[in-house]
Amino acid sequence: MKQIRPEEISSLIKEQIKNYDQKIHSDDVGYVISVGDGIAMVQGIDQAMSSELLMFPHGVMGMVMNLEEDHIGAVLLGSDTQIKEGDEVRRTGRIVEVPVGDALLGRVVNALGQPIDDKGDIKTQKTRPIERVAPGVMARRSVYQPLMTGLKVIDSMIPIGKGQRELIIGDRETGKTAIAVDTIINQKGKNVYCIYVAIGQKESTVARLAARLEEADAMKYTTIVDASASESAPLQYIAPYAGCAIGEEWMEQGKDVLIIYDDLSKHAVAYRTMSLLLKRPPGREAYPGDVFYLHSRLLERAAKLSDELGGGSLTALPIIETQAGDISAYIPTNVISITDGQIFLQADLFASGQRPAVDSGLSVSRVGSAAQTKAMKEVSSSLKLDLAQYNEMLSFAQFGSDLDASTRKIIEHGARLTALLKQPQYRPLSMADQVLSLYAAKYGYLDAVKVEDVASFEKKLHTLFATKYPEVKSEIEEKGVLSKELKEKIDAGMKEAVDSYTLMQGAAE
Repeated sequence: MKQIRPEEISSLIKEQIKNYDQKIHSDDVGYVISVGDGIAMVQGIDQAMSSELLMFPHGVMGMVMNLEEDHIGAVLLGSDTQIKEGDEVRRTGRIVEVPVGDALLGRVVNALGQPIDDKGDIKTQKTRPIERVAPGVMARRSVYQPLMTGLKVIDSMIPIGKGQRELIIGDRETGKTAIAVDTIINQKGKNVYCIYVAIGQKESTVARLAARLEEADAMKYTTIVDASASESAPLQYIAPYAGCAIGEEWMEQGKDVLIIYDDLSKHAVAYRTMSLLLKRPPGREAYPGDVFYLHSRLLERAAKLSDELGGGSLTALPIIETQAGDISAYIPTNVISITDGQIFLQADLFASGQRPAVDSGLSVSRVGSAAQTKAMKEVSSSLKLDLAQYNEMLSFAQFGSDLDASTRKIIEHGARLTALLKQPQYRPLSMADQVLSLYAAKYGYLDAVKVEDVASFEKKLHTLFATKYPEVKSEIEEKGVLSKELKEKIDAGMKEAVDSYTLMQGAAE
């Protein structure tokens, strides 16, 4: 049998491909072969990259999504009404990017970083690609600093640390956004930059939220990225990545950043819309197979960087909307598995007047007490167990009228705790005030207070310590530890508060 030598094979192949298709290298220009529903199929730009920006006629930009054998599927970041078959399409050689820097503070921008708040242009030359690889294990350090939300129920039992990803999950209208907004307001004076990404929401809702933050003087350290319900699916799809890129710029400067994605359920729907129009096959529950990767590559970018890299942090609070409290649905379970814990809001609790309506049984923070000061850890250590016992005893007490003394004590203590954990919206508390409230509950100072008077007693308690014992509050804030001497001062203040309450009750009766 005759052997073919390697050089013969190579010359044969060279001969075959020498005149292949006589390709002219005009790879940077193509043309539209079909367009509709915000999707354009383009031929002739074989060198285009995934997520690259394309320039269509009439100033419309597009983004490469599908790289097929003979054409490219692009999503339009604008109106497709003026685009028609045969139109010329040009490559830009740039991945989709957004402007970044301090010029974005106090601004409301769209998913491309363009201002939509009538406050003029954003004066920054710096841009960043919206997609990037998350920091690796060696670039990070463990989460150890608390990021206070100002909400007793969260800071005590479900603490959030700088660099953590904590999911806020619950049905529609249960107060998910309220928790996020309170957390932003609570960062005032704490050197934390905040980004709020609104995905698929009404323009009026976002305008109201911006006005609320302005009122609380929180817009000066906040940026709002808005891809509203009236925007196209591609803009809703890129919005969270754009917000994340804006935050990473500050994180890499060694600053602390908080980013809220409101909400990722609508983000998944926008991605599904795009994918089905691009003719990608749907998988489980009609979402494309890579919908998990969609959120994991976004949330993995939240990190606490190592000291060698400046020690900056990006804390993510994604929001997911459930249907009838079903946290086992496809998208909720996806995001629960990516995050470091979840704050679960229950419709029943909300309807019963418990606000924030946090279910302490189903909520968890996988960073735990590593993200708490020693003072907060001390006063909240038994809180979750006390509430669990209370809820169990409460259901048990419904069946029996004669309760023994210990059961009655658990129920009465639990009722006061539940009343104490109620908190009005837009009124986040300082760490010192939270510690004082929980101290009163833990060491029995609330036992003399009627359940319906807990809120007014707490307010008077804070006023008393602010006026008569200001050094106690400042020491808790500065040192974060309850020393023996400090406890003695707190006990003295607590006794005074209880005595004045008892006197008032006696006078009223």
